[in-house]
Amino acid sequence: MKRLSTSRLKNGHGATVSPPDGLNFPGLIRTAGTIPAGMSLLMSVLSSVLLSVLIPGALFAEGVNSASEKQTPPPFPLAVEGGVLPVLDASPGREEILRSIGRGVNFLIERQNKNGSWGSAHRSKGLDLYAPGSSHAAFRAGTSSLALSALIEVRAASLRDDEPLDLVGMGIEPGKIDNAIERGEWWLLEMLPDLRRSSVDCLYNVWGHAYGIECLGRMLEHRPGDGERTARIRDLIVRQVEMLRKCETIYGGWFYYDDGGFARPAETTACFVSATGLLALKKAEDHGIEIPRKMVDTTVASIIRQRNPDFSYLYGEYLKSQPRMPINRPAGSLGRSQACNLALRKWGGHGVTEEIMENWLKRFFGRNGWLDIGRKRPIPHESWFSIAGYFFYYGQYHAALCIEELPESKRNIYRPYLAETLVRLQEQDGSWWDFPLYDYHQQYGTAFAVLSLLKTIPRPQSE
Repeated sequence: MKRLSTSRLKNGHGATVSPPDGLNFPGLIRTAGTIPAGMSLLMSVLSSVLLSVLIPGALFAEGVNSASEKQTPPPFPLAVEGGVLPVLDASPGREEILRSIGRGVNFLIERQNKNGSWGSAHRSKGLDLYAPGSSHAAFRAGTSSLALSALIEVRAASLRDDEPLDLVGMGIEPGKIDNAIERGEWWLLEMLPDLRRSSVDCLYNVWGHAYGIECLGRMLEHRPGDGERTARIRDLIVRQVEMLRKCETIYGGWFYYDDGGFARPAETTACFVSATGLLALKKAEDHGIEIPRKMVDTTVASIIRQRNPDFSYLYGEYLKSQPRMPINRPAGSLGRSQACNLALRKWGGHGVTEEIMENWLKRFFGRNGWLDIGRKRPIPHESWFSIAGYFFYYGQYHAALCIEELPESKRNIYRPYLAETLVRLQEQDGSWWDFPLYDYHQQYGTAFAVLSLLKTIPRPQSE
């Protein structure tokens, strides 16, 4: 499946959207009594044409302003409505969460490949995701980056001064996790420089570049004192940023397919791919890496163009003429809105207020069942609201990051919901997975879950 097929999505229809507050057109919109006889129809047609041209232009102009400048947005009343948290009867305590993390870490250690990577092209199910050229190198790079990130985060949490995690008490052998991290770092530093466009029509490599940058940033934080190693990592981050620049579409942002086959991708973008790239670029910038401002601005603009008034996001910009298709509605956007809101907020705000982030967390946990219905289904987008299984743990992870953006006083409202979901869904072997993807799904799903659970651990005295 090369993209979401509109022929498989039923009941799509357009929606009439009123102009945003502050966009008025004096002299164009009049009452019938002010228009001379015989001119009413003509003025109505002209008004419609000008509105259809000027309103998108005004919205696009907002999107391409420098992402570093926080703007005062118009009110978005729909974006702060509809979020209701369900009643949570019970949530896992600190020890249960720690045991769950420990089992996930041990799974990742056991499933690490001999060369230090994670995942493979094996375990075909006879109905596999389109994977031409070097697609599996991209899958392996993205999966390995996530798995290594999870191990680094756990190890770092055990070394911190404030309430360090007890690895042994979690069932993790310190020597084994250190060995796995060392082997994973070696593989990433050796292989990530060779990651390229998967094929003429396929750019899965953007996931490898984005998650690779985030993992390299964590590697810098984990062992900051090694000068030669630090220089090598920083150089590789710069090269991965350049690869993202080369893979950026002519419209700004990224997509993982390009039917045109041009050197510069000519496909419109998918908001969640662009959001993932922006979050990686922010991680790089946090470590002092210079990020091309034009790339950020055009990517931000592409996401804003896909944003609905309620802050649900289109699956891709190619669906802009069908904003009320099921996949573009709030339930269909649950796995995307968290990442898109976070990326826009990180790069200047762009209307994403704390109130909006909270409302979408309430929507997320209130309707997490829509994502769960799609979990483990073998065909992408076959579930309600055309949700694909691979959005499940992606969505949980970015919900965890959104929770971290809130004030500490509000984080504990949402952490129990995330912890309850993840601990309950852990498999008997310690893994998590949401979509059968060759032999990558358990590894990336487990990595997402461990990274998310780390942000839900209650303080010891809170039990």
